[in-house]
Order: sequence, then C-alpha cells, then structure tokens
Amino acid sequence: MSEQPSAVALADCDPTALAVSHDDGRGNPGYVIFAGVGLGGPLRLTLAGLKAIEEADVLVLSPGVDEALLGEPEVAVPAEVPRLLAGATPDLGVITSLVDSGLCVVWLLSGDPLMDSEATPYAARLKAAGCRIDMVPGLSRLSLALTSAGISPDAGFQLWSGKADAADEKPSFVALTPGQNLDDIARHASKVGLGDDTPALVVSDYATTAQVSRTTTLAQLAETVQTIEGRPAAVVVGAAADRDPDLNWYESKPLFGWHVLVPRTKGLSGVMERRLEHHGAIPVQVPTISVEPPRNPQPMERAIQGLVDGRYQWIIFNSAQAVRAVTERLVGLGLDSRAFSGLRIAAVGQNTVEALREWGIKPDLVPEGLQRSAALAVEFPTFDDLLDPINRILIPRADIAVDALVKGMNELGWEVEDVVAYRTVRAAPPPAEIREAIKAGRFDAVVFGSASTVRNMVGIAGKPHPETIIAAIGPATVAACEEANLRVDVVAENPTHVQLVDDLAEFAAKRTEGFIARGEQVRRPSQRKGRRRQHSS
Repeated sequence: MSEQPSAVALADCDPTALAVSHDDGRGNPGYVIFAGVGLGGPLRLTLAGLKAIEEADVLVLSPGVDEALLGEPEVAVPAEVPRLLAGATPDLGVITSLVDSGLCVVWLLSGDPLMDSEATPYAARLKAAGCRIDMVPGLSRLSLALTSAGISPDAGFQLWSGKADAADEKPSFVALTPGQNLDDIARHASKVGLGDDTPALVVSDYATTAQVSRTTTLAQLAETVQTIEGRPAAVVVGAAADRDPDLNWYESKPLFGWHVLVPRTKGLSGVMERRLEHHGAIPVQVPTISVEPPRNPQPMERAIQGLVDGRYQWIIFNSAQAVRAVTERLVGLGLDSRAFSGLRIAAVGQNTVEALREWGIKPDLVPEGLQRSAALAVEFPTFDDLLDPINRILIPRADIAVDALVKGMNELGWEVEDVVAYRTVRAAPPPAEIREAIKAGRFDAVVFGSASTVRNMVGIAGKPHPETIIAAIGPATVAACEEANLRVDVVAENPTHVQLVDDLAEFAAKRTEGFIARGEQVRRPSQRKGRRRQHSS
C-alpha cells in the first residue's frame, strides 16, 4: 500500500484554492458523481467505480469509507488529488463551489448510493443548487449480506426494508441490524404468521472475514442478537434461514477467519495479501525490512548513466527491490522502459519477473527450476567476442555482496559491474500489541517470503507461538527458520508468493478435514484447547 496524503474535513476546505490548483483552462462544467464502494476493499469496487475515482479532481469520503482504500495498489489515487471527509453533516455549499469551478467531485459512499440511501439526502439538494449529478451503483449492503451468507432468494422471499408492510407479504424475509430493530422484526414476523419456532439465521459482520453465522429460532432471536454486541448483522427469518450448505461458500473458505502475519519489506504490499484474502484470511502486515538508498549514491548514478548510454550488454536483476531501485531512478530522470532498449535482461525469482512486467518488460532469461543466482550462472551464455558487441554486465544489488554470481559470470568471460542499488536495514519493532499477539499465539499462521524476513522478524518481534502455522517460500527460508528453531509446516511447491499462500490454504483444508474425520469441532490454530482456561487462571 502506497503512502497517501491525509484527508481533510470538508468544512476546512478552501474551494477557491482547489479550483485554482486544478484549472485546466478549458472551462468545462463540473459535476458530482455519487459512487458506491460496497463495504470496503478494492475487490468490492466495480470497474465503473474505479473509473470514476480515476477521473476525480476531488474525492469526498462519507464516514463509512476507509481512507486506506485510496492507497491500495488496484486503486492508486495520485497524491495530488485532494480528498475531503464529508462528516456527519457535510457542507454542501463547498461541494457546490467546487462544481461551479468546473471540478469533477467524486463522492464515495458505502454500499450503493440509493439502495443504502446515503446519497438520497444530498442528491436532490445539489441538483436544486444547479449541480449536475451522476450515480455509480455499488454493491449494496443487502446484496453483500445475502450473497456472503449463501442465501438465494426465491419466490417466497421478501427483502424487507423495515418500513410499512408490503401488500404481498412473504413467509421469509431478511432485515439488517442495527438499522432495523428487533421489535419491528418481531412484529413483522407475527403479522405474516410466523411462529416462535420459525428458523432464523443471524449473520454478523457480513461480507467481512469476521463474518459469523448463528442459527436460532424466532423465539431465541433477541438472545442471539445480543451476543453480537451491536455489530452489523443480517437477520433472515423463515424457511430461507435453512440455507443450502453447498451455498455457504464464504465461511467455508480454507483460511476463513485466519489471522495471518505477513512479514515483509516496509511500504510494499499486494500479491500475497490479496491471495490470502481470496482464501478468506485476514492478512496483517508487519514491516521487517526497510529499503534505503545506498550510502554512496555515485556508483549507482554512474551505472544508470551507463545503462542509458548503452555501456552494458546485460543487466541481471536478482530481486524485485533491485528492479524498483533502477526504475525509480530512471523515472527521476524523466525516462521510461525505453531506456532498456537494446539491453538484454536476466531475472531471478518470480517476484522479480513480476516487478519487471509492471514496467512492460519481459526478461530474456529466467533460470528454470530453483530460482537462485547459482541456477542463473548455469544457464547464462558464455561471452562470444564475435557475437557479443559488449562484454559488460550490470548487477544492481543490495548492500550484500553477490560474489558467487560475479565469479560465475567472470568464468563465462563477462566483465561485471555490481553496484549497490539499495540497502536493506532492519525495520523498527512493530507495536506492542502486535508483539504480544505473536508471542501469545493470536495469529493463526505466518508466511515467510524470504530468509531475511525470518531473521528480522525474530529479531524485532520475537518467535511465533509454537501453535502458529509457519509457511516458508523455499529452501533458504526453511533453513533460516530452522536456524531460529522454528517448525516449518508448509513449504511452497514453487517459490512464488501466490503458490506459498495456495499451499497454506491446502494445508488448512486438510487440517479441517482431519477435525471432521475425528468428530471434533473445527478450530483455528489460535483457538487451541485450554486457551481460555489458561487466560482466566
């Protein structure tokens, strides 16, 4: 997740200053787009919602929208786009002034703009004030609640709003709390002829990885709802509460509800976290490594100039950080991927390959099998003074020597310039509550994507609890775990972040099958037997 500027309150905004800073000289009329963003997270945005955000001159966030959404890689809002917090009583005069100045104001709201009524109080007033308005539908709370709960409405189902009863009352209905209170739900159930023994389903924290479904009856509904302590819930009453188990797709994900620790380089996130969410987990990132510029930048500057001037035949990237260090320097010089024209590129590791692809670059050589520098040396071509116009290779690297790789290239007849492109330093310790959670076993798993993350996490945060599942990306990472006396439960079949998470999910699925086969209640690793007794003693 990228660093993003902080939002300011709408009431504190100076619309005149914003208008001047965004004046494109075209005099186009402004407008307001109300865009629904579901219940958070980039994967809940529609393509139309993403497009609206991309076109925004100014972003306005309703109270239910998390600012962190704007820093997600899939969203990537430019830092210069102002973001304003609407607050409980937004100043529509500010919005009107921005629109009158020709700006496109995109107002982000939870759920759907009209189905969840968040845009309703403002749209008509802004239109009456002369603003053009547009709407981008989002995933409504009701839609998310039903789909994540695995409820398929049929002809006998009513989407009850809590308002006056419809004439064609149905024997099953759904209501959302706390917006609709239990007394109203009970009265409606009585009016449509549902008795105390009618089945009910309470789905708390719906459409999140904290979702929990509780089966009950209409008579016990109030007691069940009390246990969720005011959290948002969908209440299904009637025959539809007896859902088809095959449709319970969400809570049956292999890592559903697992809190997974992701130690990684500070400021980077993406593939591993997304894959964990795909399998139902709650990723918690802990920076263990901070990437810093080299202490002496001059060798790197000379190397970048040599790259541009065509001084090298090959460039070898053995980490995604090396790719970023070089490309960021090229961007600083006003250059793009064309700077690599005529240069042959080798890459070690899938993450390195992905970092190059982000720049539209497909490497010429990636070693097969084990993604290590030693494997690259085996496959690398020997220098041929008849075929190769230049015998020089550039290796941008961390502040850790790559002597074996350099030696291997020298033995093949190549002259190597290896320069420090970045330094890796141990990050600051995580907050105390994270360190305590690691020690106490409140994380279900930890995924290690490199040997250095193992050493640095143990150094700044301590060892994971013995019950915590440990997944390692490859042999070097496994060796680092063993050096720290950590048991490794999962090793990626292929050394990629996606494969590592997929293999952890497969491990969790087999673990669940084991509980069921033994007739035991399925528990996450953090829900080990006797834990509550130990904490209360």
